[in-house]
Amino acid sequence: MTDGDAPDLAAVEAARQRIRATAVRTPLRRSEALSRRLGGPAFLKLETMQHTGAFKLRGAANAVLSLPPALRARGVVTYSTGNHGRALAYVARQHGARCVVCLSDLVPEGKRARLGALGGELVIGGADQDAAMARAEAIAAAEGLHLVGPIDDPRVIAGQGTLALEILDDLPEVGTILVPLSGGGLFSGVATAIRGRRSGARLVAVSSERCPAMRDSIAAGRPITVDERPSLADSLGGGIGLDNRYTFDIVRRTVDEHVTVDDAEIAAAMRFAFEEERLVLEGAGAAAIAAALSHASAAWPRPVVTLATGDNVDLERFRAIVQ
Repeated sequence: MTDGDAPDLAAVEAARQRIRATAVRTPLRRSEALSRRLGGPAFLKLETMQHTGAFKLRGAANAVLSLPPALRARGVVTYSTGNHGRALAYVARQHGARCVVCLSDLVPEGKRARLGALGGELVIGGADQDAAMARAEAIAAAEGLHLVGPIDDPRVIAGQGTLALEILDDLPEVGTILVPLSGGGLFSGVATAIRGRRSGARLVAVSSERCPAMRDSIAAGRPITVDERPSLADSLGGGIGLDNRYTFDIVRRTVDEHVTVDDAEIAAAMRFAFEEERLVLEGAGAAAIAAALSHASAAWPRPVVTLATGDNVDLERFRAIVQ
């Protein structure tokens, strides 16, 4: 894959080799409780077991490790709702590189603290993710750092797609995959791998009703801005970028179904995951489970795989939800 190319199956397979020593091959675990609710076999892809607690490590590692050593040594900058910034800071620290992370005012304090603990230089301010993106772009231009966006970067997309290769290795007969959707980096990577392997699995995108930027953009036929409102699934916030080059087209071409979940459904899924699976999930990390629970009667082909994408949650808030 060269600069400017959309990722393909070969790029995802190359990413798997590239990040093998950095990212964990996470387990695909059957959920008996979810299987009962859905009336058929259901599995959880446990991305919470990544070193930084979320799938974002895959894309960040592939992006950083794809850089020429001299460019990597100059440092990287990004904008994030938390998990991508943590992942990039983790990988950059492994390679002795500087990492600057721009956050909006909507990112919870707990996520800021955990990100800073990994050595990332935090730049905080702005009403939403779009404002954080603009600041990161300005820093990249002014300081000569390499910008690694969390969404619309082909190397990030390819890295995220490696989890789908693992699903297909472990469960070739997978019928449906429920994928949380924000700007589309994860969904695009999963779709690239699934369609590239010629799997007929149904791909269901799950957005927060408080910021369904990709869903609304697809409905409009072009990338649009949407108001970003505070949400329990804060990692699903933000837009897709008006100059989106990759994820809008990939999602539009490959998505089979698009559902939204509200904060009450997400909270219920967080409780379900803790009580039934002993999993601690952040709001966005539980979004796919929320969709499975709220659409239990849907005629989705079985087996169903839901992505448990992250555990980066404030513990006091989590305790209040599960209690």
